[in-house]
Amino acid sequence: MIPQTASGSAPFIHLENVRKTYRGRGKEFVAVSNVTFDVYEGDLVSLVGPSGCGKTTVLKILADLHSADDGCTVEIGGGTPFTPGRDVGMVFQQALLLKWRTILDNVLLPADILGLPRKAAKDRARDLLAMVGLAGFETKYPYELSGGMQQRAAIARALVHDPKLILMDEPFGALDALTREKMNLEMLRIWQESRKTILFVTHSIQEAVFLGSRCAVLTAGPARMADFFEIDLPFPRALDVKTTEKFGDYTKRIYRQLGMD
Repeated sequence: MIPQTASGSAPFIHLENVRKTYRGRGKEFVAVSNVTFDVYEGDLVSLVGPSGCGKTTVLKILADLHSADDGCTVEIGGGTPFTPGRDVGMVFQQALLLKWRTILDNVLLPADILGLPRKAAKDRARDLLAMVGLAGFETKYPYELSGGMQQRAAIARALVHDPKLILMDEPFGALDALTREKMNLEMLRIWQESRKTILFVTHSIQEAVFLGSRCAVLTAGPARMADFFEIDLPFPRALDVKTTEKFGDYTKRIYRQLGMD
């Protein structure tokens, strides 16, 4: 079922009229505008849209890597302390594993950077590798793993320091179609086991609907947010949900917003 929130509870993320303008050489470029939505704790929200529509910019603002324009509202934490360097985990399109470190040591990297107790971090890393289906691969090196397995290790790495928010930027975009389908199923399983709040950027409309409890649609030229809606498809989801009329209705809604109907 779709995650439920306590009545009257504050959203974990509140964005209102978020806009980001880049300036240089006397010119301005609006990367994203009119981004307004709430994310509640435990949500898996998909951000879908074409290249250049500002999806990655939204993630960078949430990770405090970029600042939004003046007058925008960006609130994270739902009223509790939130430190991006400690409370955010990130997964990118490429796994970006360090080739000279074992899989276990790659997963431990955020814990090492943050100076977390080594023994406890190692125990958690092993548990996470088991959760993502990589038990027994702790001493392997990245080149010994397939692309999908490397992305699983990257997801474990993003979780090892127990962040409050996971930001995923097109994490399965470089995988072949069949591996991507499998990783979608794995993603839902990992999310339901970890219960983390996740924002998942994708170019794939079907992936956005299949994974998301809610979906934000961003359009290009000029970049703006066009829609935000709940995806009322029950969890856990299997691939055959893509053949249902309701799934098709959600994809058509996104196609219309992107001018592709």
